Amino acid sequence: MGTFSIWHWLIVLVVVLVLFGGRGKIPSLMGDVAKGIKSFKSNMKDENSTASEKIEDAEITTTTKREDETAKS
Repeated sequence: MGTFSIWHWLIVLVVVLVLFGGRGKIPSLMGDVAKGIKSFKSNMKDENSTASEKIEDAEITTTTKREDETAKS
């Protein structure tokens, strides 16, 4: 077998079977990766909008409290 042992050839065989074995494994795998990236991006946008809404709500509450305190004085 030359400079490569049986384990090297088995690993190469497994990699080749995973990449080229069966129908459409690579496109399917890439599609799953793309879906994961899109999901991550949408969740990041949702998180940012939720955080900005919380900040706006806190600002409104603070402003309302200040107005109430000013009206009482």
